[in-house]
Amino acid sequence: STPGSYPLTEELPFAIALQEDPVPLAFFVHDAEIVSSLGRTLESQAVETEKVLDIIYQPQAIFRVRAVTRCTSSLEGHSEAVISVAFSPTGKYLASGSGDTTVRFWDLSTETPHFTCQGHRHWVLSISWSPDGKKLASGCKNGQILLWDPSTGKQVGRPLAGHSKWITGLSWEPLHVNPECRYVASSSKDGSVRVWDTTVGRCERILTGHTQSVTCLRWGGDGLLYSASQDRTIKVWRAHDGVLCRTLQGHGHWVNTMALSTDYALRTGAFEPAEASVNAQDLRGSLQELKERALSRYSLVRGQGPERLVSGSDDFTLFLWSPAEDKKPLARMTGHQALINQVLFSPDSRVIASASFDKSIKLWDGRTGRYLASLRGHVAAVYQIAWSADSRLLVSGSSDSTLKVWDVKGQKLAADLPGHADEVYAVDWSPDGQRVASGGKDKCLRM
Repeated sequence: STPGSYPLTEELPFAIALQEDPVPLAFFVHDAEIVSSLGRTLESQAVETEKVLDIIYQPQAIFRVRAVTRCTSSLEGHSEAVISVAFSPTGKYLASGSGDTTVRFWDLSTETPHFTCQGHRHWVLSISWSPDGKKLASGCKNGQILLWDPSTGKQVGRPLAGHSKWITGLSWEPLHVNPECRYVASSSKDGSVRVWDTTVGRCERILTGHTQSVTCLRWGGDGLLYSASQDRTIKVWRAHDGVLCRTLQGHGHWVNTMALSTDYALRTGAFEPAEASVNAQDLRGSLQELKERALSRYSLVRGQGPERLVSGSDDFTLFLWSPAEDKKPLARMTGHQALINQVLFSPDSRVIASASFDKSIKLWDGRTGRYLASLRGHVAAVYQIAWSADSRLLVSGSSDSTLKVWDVKGQKLAADLPGHADEVYAVDWSPDGQRVASGGKDKCLRM
């Protein structure tokens, strides 16, 4: 159909506005984006008139996520602070973990409480969806991991017990490696990483080698497990047999957080945000079809080279690594004036965002680690950030009790979202782009 007469069907909640953006492309010359005009961009660069100038273009997401602008509901139910919130891979379900020892599932069509899952005997510190969206794993301060079915709110299988201290992270085997979503890895304050077989409920292998608490865990798409620790190192393991491949050293203090360039594709599996419908559905198709869809989405984001890893630390710096190839970092990224709490690659892997206790969010080039911009506006520590599925917007939650939505390209504030009565600990943007959920010290979940 001709541009302008585009039928906005049920299948397009993103309102693809063809008038303003025929084919969304971004143009770069020497890594600098051409924003206003080529002439303006070249003013700041030393360019010879006799040389051919290469202008690089990059396709942007064809759909557009609308910025969230208001609080549609405030969900009460938890009796202690909300520590984690997570949307399922398609955005159909929302789960939250709290200091009141429960995991709760929320009904998104009506924005009301759905199920309260009791089973943990201590604070629920970490939750993670399986990439097929059929199971949620939760880990508590007692070192126990439980599995839940979002459609019934019932516990699945038996508790996975073995860690001697609290759980710091959970990460599932990617959908394109195993569409049955059978294995989940956990990291703990006890310094070990365990891989669990969720079908039979037993520990497959224990990866030991860190000398202090493991703070963060990622299961990569190329068969590697990455664990970051307070012993200042990141270890790279082979997932299928637990062999230590290499240790990444460079940070001068605890490593708090890390992210993979392929995280978003791994999280959403076979779900393509551009094809989201207004009412989120479960994924349909045989295991083989889901596996193929997940693999093609993963390969698209991964591109030619292996997946990249970015790590953030209490030493105020970030490092960019190519952990499958080299134990030396690609870049050391400095500029933050306080510890780094969270770091995330954008879904298209082109930008890295880091949130810090210095009240700022900084943006970096996802390939080179080059500094791009600082987003300032929060008046206290920034705890958590989340990207919109089209990589154009970023939402941040802070100790100042607000959420802020940032326009990444314009590098400015798009919306200010007050509403919480206290610090915001957790924030997530649903993969279908429709809503943001946040939770924190005021025990309320806000949409």
